[in-house]
Amino acid sequence: MALEITDANFEETVLKSDKPVMVDFWAAWCGPCRMVGPIIDEISTEYDGKAVVGKVDVDANQEFAAKYGVRNIPTVLVFKDGEVVGRQVGVAPKNAYSDAIDALL
Repeated sequence: MALEITDANFEETVLKSDKPVMVDFWAAWCGPCRMVGPIIDEISTEYDGKAVVGKVDVDANQEFAAKYGVRNIPTVLVFKDGEVVGRQVGVAPKNAYSDAIDALL
């Protein structure tokens, strides 16, 4: 399962990570988010120990969604050394997400 990332732990979990980080910005009421969720969970398992994969519920945690200009969900951001290096808005096939991490490993 992907990590639950909140406004409180975002900086420590995402921005200070020494590994690539994939963050899925989602909401429980969002249909497309429910399609992406299982893909993100699979990637979390496959890249365990190599990358950090987590989810931010935008209804409960708005600070970093706003900071990174997340206006549509699902939005998946990829971070390297605390900087955004990739962005996928909407539903994409699994390889689009895994390729983004592979490019950083």
